[in-house]
Amino acid sequence: MSTIDPVAPVSTPSISALQPAAFVGFRTLLYKESLRFWKVSFQTVAAPVLTALLYLLIFAHALEGRVNVYEHVGYTSFLIPGLVMMSMLQNAFANSVSSLIQSKITGNLVFILLPPLAPGEIFLAYVLAATVRGLVVGLGVLAITAVFAIPEFEAAGWIVVFAFLGCFVMGALGVIAGIWAEKFDQVAAFQNFIIMPATFLSGVFYSVHSLPPVWQVVSRFNPFFYMIDGFRYGFFGVSDASPWLSLAIVAATALVCGVAALGMLRSGYKLRH
Repeated sequence: MSTIDPVAPVSTPSISALQPAAFVGFRTLLYKESLRFWKVSFQTVAAPVLTALLYLLIFAHALEGRVNVYEHVGYTSFLIPGLVMMSMLQNAFANSVSSLIQSKITGNLVFILLPPLAPGEIFLAYVLAATVRGLVVGLGVLAITAVFAIPEFEAAGWIVVFAFLGCFVMGALGVIAGIWAEKFDQVAAFQNFIIMPATFLSGVFYSVHSLPPVWQVVSRFNPFFYMIDGFRYGFFGVSDASPWLSLAIVAATALVCGVAALGMLRSGYKLRH
């Protein structure tokens, strides 16, 4: 009859073995999505920074001294926060939408759907990775443009809040567009007819107070305007709209986009054929 050695060590599960599988899957997917853009950082980070620098050189050269938006704020200084935020928004959107549409077209999306990952974990992994890319690009743009005008930080807390919320909104929009689109042409249409006009017509290069009354009203229905205006408030302490109003509208937009993206993931819309 076999006996149990009383002094034999009892094996205990490792910490990683005690972690829920869903948490490990979420962490892995987040790492994969972050590594995906970082591996080609020359294209995903350096290129947007260069684009923003070209915008700054052109517009600052053409309009510096001719446009006075806020008192004691030069046009170049005014332009920098708008370019930083615009770059963050566009790249956060591009990260999540490009990943999803590539996975759908190449057929490897099944490797995301088969593991025991909850829809919320898939959503957060894509959106947080998009947020990371947006913030990295924003820091790069801010660093390179500081050569032309040293930025002010009147209310740094607002800068952080609007940077994170803006990237979160665009990451969620990228998830929505990536699920809805079935080919790259549809992604391009979404970006060219919705994202690009909304960012360019949001006060990046001008104050909405300089627009005719009709276009001022139109601009105030654009949530991108509140993202950029609130972000700019953190630099100068002045803005076209109340920062609290901007915060409320951007937070509501983030909630709506997040709920919509989660709903699409839960339903399997255009994901499970």
